Amino acid sequence: MAVTAKLVKELREMTGAGMMDCKKALTATDGDMDKAVEFLREKGLATAQKKAGRIAAEGIVMLKVSEDGKKAVAVEVNAETDFVAKNEKFQGYVAQVAELALNTKAADIDAFMEEEWTFSESATVKEELAHQIATIGENMNIRRFTQVTEENGFVASYTHMGGKIGVLVDVETDVVNDAVKEMAKNVAMQVAALKPLYTNDSEVSAEYIAHEKEILLAQIMNDPKESQKPEKVIQGMIAGRINKELKEICLLDQVYVKAEDGKQSVGKYVQEVAKANNANITIKGFVRFETGEGLEKKEENFAKEVAKQMK
Repeated sequence: MAVTAKLVKELREMTGAGMMDCKKALTATDGDMDKAVEFLREKGLATAQKKAGRIAAEGIVMLKVSEDGKKAVAVEVNAETDFVAKNEKFQGYVAQVAELALNTKAADIDAFMEEEWTFSESATVKEELAHQIATIGENMNIRRFTQVTEENGFVASYTHMGGKIGVLVDVETDVVNDAVKEMAKNVAMQVAALKPLYTNDSEVSAEYIAHEKEILLAQIMNDPKESQKPEKVIQGMIAGRINKELKEICLLDQVYVKAEDGKQSVGKYVQEVAKANNANITIKGFVRFETGEGLEKKEENFAKEVAKQMK
């Protein structure tokens, strides 16, 4: 019996297996749908859809930087358990995803999932993901990726805790030497540790400031002592608290964690390195991915998880 595209599509919808796996199964069973399903089940490939409902909140953040250092990508791929996230096969797969994402033209994750998977017979990134889910035995998800390009400098990278956190920093500079690279890595470590929301206060929207002022005013008015103060004093208190908050959420205004005096800002540190190396340096932006950020996580019994993996 001829293996048609319609049959392949139908088998894919029934099993969740990849297109090439479905084609192989139908070819091996002369187009017999029931036997093809059994073929895929025996190979462990007809399981991806069943696992799709499980929570995938563990995983890894993988960074990939081009050889010239001018382009980089951060990718987060999730799995159900930390046990699998540390698995060599899973990490090898994520490295391939990152390699594709480094040069993709896709504008979002949905478009990326439809791109060609160039490392095996799977036709698309989406189909290879289904294959990996079936092979590894857990639900997985390519959650997000972000590219950073800097033609007039380089992109610094830092991975923390084996991929729990990944950071890219866009560094515009006319001097690239060991001192400048060390500075960039230190800034990336700062981003990993202190989780800034913005590069500098110019990125903070007027709406954000207005909203924060409303909250601070409500807090003051709910305090019997502070609410009795003159309006001018209250506004001064609000401005002071806003400035303090901005120094916490804006990277260049944060206190540099390695500052010897405990006061030097990240911005001043960058200027210091620039002056010492006769360079013009601008930290233009950053990307910070933390595995499972914002996702619901489930509790795992480690002993049970080991037993499950051994089976």
